[in-house]
Amino acid sequence: MKKSAAYWIWTICLAPLIFLAVVWQKLPGRVPMHYNINGEADRYGSKNELLVLIGILFAVNIGTYLLLSNIHRIDPKKKYTAENLPVMKRFAFIITFFMTALSCFIIHTTLHAGSGFNGKFVVALIGLMIAALGNYMYNIKPNYFAGFRLPWTLESEENWKYTHRLAGRIWFVGGLVLTVLAFFLSEKAGFNVLMIITAIIVVVPTVYSYRFYKQNLNK
Repeated sequence: MKKSAAYWIWTICLAPLIFLAVVWQKLPGRVPMHYNINGEADRYGSKNELLVLIGILFAVNIGTYLLLSNIHRIDPKKKYTAENLPVMKRFAFIITFFMTALSCFIIHTTLHAGSGFNGKFVVALIGLMIAALGNYMYNIKPNYFAGFRLPWTLESEENWKYTHRLAGRIWFVGGLVLTVLAFFLSEKAGFNVLMIITAIIVVVPTVYSYRFYKQNLNK
C-alpha cells in the first residue's frame, strides 16, 4: 500500500516535467514569463527560463510533500503523532496535486501564448485547494507545523479543537464560494475576492480562538 501511494505521488509530481518534455519542441523561442492583472504578458524569456521555473516548482512540490509526510518525526508534540500522520499525508497530497495542476497550467498557457493567461482558472484552483484543506482541518490535533498554531491553541486542547472545527467549516465554504465566483467575475475582481476570502478564513478563526481563550481565562 505504501509503495502504491509513493508511486502515485511521484507520478503526480513528475507530470509537469513529462508534459514539458513532450511539448518542448512545440514551444516558441521566446515564451511569456509574467502576466499583469489583466492576463496580458508583460515579460518574456527563453524556454530554458521556463524549464528552470518548472524545475523549481517540482523541487518545492517534492520538498513540501516530504516535509508534511515526515513532520511527525520532528514535531515536539509527540502525543498526537499517530493521529496526525494520516491528516498530514492528506494535506501533503492536496498541496502536491495543486502544485502539479498549477505547473501544467503554466506550461499549457505558454504553449498557447496567444490566448493569454486565464486567471479565473488559477483562482478557481486555489478555491478548490482551500475547500479540500478545510474538509480535513477539523481532524488536525495540536502540533507546531500545521493549523492555527497560536499560543492559546497550543496551550489548550479544547481551544484547538473548537478553533479548527470552526476553521474547517469556514475554509470549506469559503473555498467553494471562491471557486464558483471565479467563473462569473472578471479576473481582476476574482483576485480581489481571493484576497477578501483569504483574510476572512484567517482572521475569523484567529479572533474566535482568542475570544475563546479570554473567556476561559476569566472563568
